[in-house]
Amino acid sequence: MEKRSAQPDFWLDQTEAQSVMRQLAEQKKVVERWRGLEKKVADIAEGLPLAEEEPSFREEIESEIEAVASHLDELELEMAFSGEYDVRNAILAIHAGAGGTESQDWAEMLLRMYLRWSERRGYKAEILDTSLGDEAGIKSATIGISGDYAFGYLKSEHGVHRLVRLSPFDADHARHTSFVLVEVMPEAEADVDVKIDPDDLKVDVFRSSGPGGQHMQKTSSAVRLTHLSTGLVVTCQSERSQYQNKEIALKILQARLLKLELAKRAEERAKLKGERIAAGWGNQIRSYVLHPYRMVKDHRTDYQTSDTDAVLDGGLDGLITAYLRTLLGKEG
Repeated sequence: MEKRSAQPDFWLDQTEAQSVMRQLAEQKKVVERWRGLEKKVADIAEGLPLAEEEPSFREEIESEIEAVASHLDELELEMAFSGEYDVRNAILAIHAGAGGTESQDWAEMLLRMYLRWSERRGYKAEILDTSLGDEAGIKSATIGISGDYAFGYLKSEHGVHRLVRLSPFDADHARHTSFVLVEVMPEAEADVDVKIDPDDLKVDVFRSSGPGGQHMQKTSSAVRLTHLSTGLVVTCQSERSQYQNKEIALKILQARLLKLELAKRAEERAKLKGERIAAGWGNQIRSYVLHPYRMVKDHRTDYQTSDTDAVLDGGLDGLITAYLRTLLGKEG
């Protein structure tokens, strides 16, 4: 790939050149991470003789070995990612299901869970848009999550999430079941992955209904984009500036169009293989039970844990890894 970028006609096609340079940067980053791990192993090897003589130093070496082993497992999992867009940033959309306040509160709990997970991994998470609930929680939210393999990891979260608990909004404290849909999309590169014809885009502006004081109430800062060819509609009203809202809405629309294209490719592959094509993607993937017992169970892998508080506080790695290893088993 480096030889290709050195060719004299390489930059004649700017779009293709930028795509190649991005891929090259991603590959260099992977190499640097493996070299960094190699250096840590070498440092540990140098310290082993001292660890045999000094018990206090031995604990430090053992801790470093555990950290390297954990990092190695993670890198091996990432190397096994086969998806074209697994290395990309992710856009995650949360939609409360039927059930009013119950589902809207559950949607906000999931939003917090993904923000905490991103923070734990050192990823940057940015709330791109939110629609507040009628009494509590949120009707929907869209967040951008930036970091190496963000989409590769988060694609495990795509689907319907079910919550069973005693309702804090019910005077009788009856048990309620709530559903929330989570969509996960790879961040698209404008003019590389997705090209949008300006004539195929309808832009509407309106007054924001969200918080923000008098400014947001008096100005038409919210933006609605309609992609005429597909009928996809994206709105954004989280920023004070109409320009900012339009840029964010366009970013989300590009991700949705890329997701649509990926779904078409998957359907074609399934037809060629003679596989049964599911009628929809919104199947229940995971249950979070807080009453009468406590358990989080992923229905695709049968992975489960009773530590519901840890999961809802962003401790998703066990669930995510179990799902990814299942995928690897299928590919193998």
